[in-house]
Amino acid sequence: MAMSGGNAIRGTRVGAGPMGESERGETAPRARIPYFCANGHETRPSFAAEAEIPEFWDCPRCGLPAGREQTSPPAAPRNEPYKTHLAYVKERRSDEDGAAILEEALARLRASREL
Repeated sequence: MAMSGGNAIRGTRVGAGPMGESERGETAPRARIPYFCANGHETRPSFAAEAEIPEFWDCPRCGLPAGREQTSPPAAPRNEPYKTHLAYVKERRSDEDGAAILEEALARLRASREL
Protein backbone atom coordinates (compact mmCIF):
# COMPACT_ATOMS: atom_id res chain seq x y z
CA MET A 1 0.00 0.00 0.00
CA ALA A 2 1.62 3.25 -1.12
CA MET A 3 0.99 6.52 0.59
CA SER A 4 0.02 9.41 -1.61
CA GLY A 5 0.36 13.10 -0.91
CA GLY A 6 3.27 14.81 0.71
CA ASN A 7 4.36 17.36 3.18
CA ALA A 8 5.02 20.81 1.73
CA ILE A 9 7.67 21.70 4.32
CA ARG A 10 9.54 18.42 4.18
CA GLY A 11 13.33 18.90 4.26
CA THR A 12 13.24 22.34 5.84
CA ARG A 13 14.09 23.42 9.34
CA VAL A 14 12.28 25.60 11.80
CA GLY A 15 12.94 29.26 11.08
CA ALA A 16 14.06 28.65 7.51
CA GLY A 17 12.11 30.47 4.90
CA PRO A 18 12.31 32.75 1.94
CA MET A 19 13.15 35.73 4.16
CA GLY A 20 16.49 34.34 5.40
CA GLU A 21 18.66 37.45 5.06
CA SER A 22 16.27 39.86 6.76
CA GLU A 23 15.85 37.49 9.72
CA ARG A 24 19.60 37.47 10.39
CA GLY A 25 20.24 41.09 9.53
CA GLU A 26 22.45 42.54 6.85
CA THR A 27 25.79 40.94 6.10
CA ALA A 28 28.96 42.94 6.66
CA PRO A 29 30.47 44.54 3.54
CA ARG A 30 32.87 42.08 1.94
CA ALA A 31 35.83 42.17 -0.43
CA ARG A 32 36.95 39.20 -2.54
CA ILE A 33 40.75 39.23 -2.75
CA PRO A 34 42.59 37.21 -5.45
CA TYR A 35 45.57 35.01 -4.47
CA PHE A 36 47.83 33.09 -6.85
CA CYS A 37 50.02 30.03 -6.11
CA ALA A 38 53.11 28.74 -7.94
CA ASN A 39 50.96 26.12 -9.76
CA GLY A 40 48.89 28.87 -11.38
CA HIS A 41 45.76 28.33 -9.29
CA GLU A 42 43.71 31.36 -8.34
CA THR A 43 41.55 31.58 -5.23
CA ARG A 44 39.39 34.50 -4.13
CA PRO A 45 38.55 34.29 -0.41
CA SER A 46 36.05 36.78 0.94
CA PHE A 47 37.10 39.13 3.75
CA ALA A 48 35.12 41.67 5.74
CA ALA A 49 35.81 45.14 4.31
CA GLU A 50 37.40 46.34 7.56
CA ALA A 51 39.49 43.16 8.10
CA GLU A 52 43.26 43.15 7.73
CA ILE A 53 44.05 41.32 4.47
CA PRO A 54 46.77 38.65 4.92
CA GLU A 55 49.79 38.72 2.62
CA PHE A 56 49.62 34.96 1.95
CA TRP A 57 46.79 32.41 1.73
CA ASP A 58 47.00 28.62 1.40
CA CYS A 59 45.82 27.42 -2.01
CA PRO A 60 42.75 25.19 -1.47
CA ARG A 61 43.60 23.09 -4.55
CA CYS A 62 47.26 22.19 -3.95
CA GLY A 63 48.12 23.54 -0.48
CA LEU A 64 50.99 25.75 -1.65
CA PRO A 65 51.22 29.30 -0.31
CA ALA A 66 49.50 31.84 -2.54
CA GLY A 67 50.32 35.54 -2.82
CA ARG A 68 48.54 38.63 -4.08
CA GLU A 69 50.69 39.11 -7.22
CA GLN A 70 49.96 36.81 -10.13
CA THR A 71 53.34 37.42 -11.80
CA SER A 72 55.39 36.48 -8.72
CA PRO A 73 53.65 33.90 -6.53
CA PRO A 74 55.51 32.74 -3.39
CA ALA A 75 57.83 29.78 -3.77
CA ALA A 76 56.88 26.39 -2.38
CA PRO A 77 58.26 25.80 1.12
CA ARG A 78 61.35 23.63 1.23
CA ASN A 79 60.66 20.42 3.11
CA GLU A 80 63.46 19.39 5.43
CA PRO A 81 64.10 15.65 5.41
CA TYR A 82 63.45 13.79 8.65
CA LYS A 83 66.48 13.85 10.93
CA THR A 84 67.22 11.45 13.72
CA HIS A 85 68.27 12.59 17.18
CA LEU A 86 71.81 11.50 16.35
CA ALA A 87 71.85 13.70 13.23
CA TYR A 88 70.92 16.75 15.33
CA VAL A 89 73.60 15.89 17.89
CA LYS A 90 76.21 15.58 15.12
CA GLU A 91 75.25 19.06 13.89
CA ARG A 92 75.99 20.51 17.33
CA ARG A 93 79.12 18.55 18.24
CA SER A 94 82.26 17.55 16.38
CA ASP A 95 83.67 14.01 16.52
CA GLU A 96 86.35 15.27 18.91
CA ASP A 97 83.70 16.74 21.25
CA GLY A 98 81.82 13.45 21.15
CA ALA A 99 84.96 11.44 21.93
CA ALA A 100 85.79 13.74 24.88
CA ILE A 101 82.25 13.45 26.30
CA LEU A 102 82.30 9.67 25.88
CA GLU A 103 85.68 9.38 27.63
CA GLU A 104 84.43 11.56 30.49
CA ALA A 105 81.31 9.40 30.92
CA LEU A 106 83.37 6.19 30.82
CA ALA A 107 85.77 7.56 33.43
CA ARG A 108 82.82 8.35 35.76
CA LEU A 109 81.39 4.86 35.18
CA ARG A 110 84.76 3.18 35.93
CA ALA A 111 85.19 5.30 39.07
CA SER A 112 81.74 4.29 40.34
CA ARG A 113 82.53 0.58 39.80
CA GLU A 114 85.73 0.84 41.84
CA LEU A 115 83.82 1.88 44.96
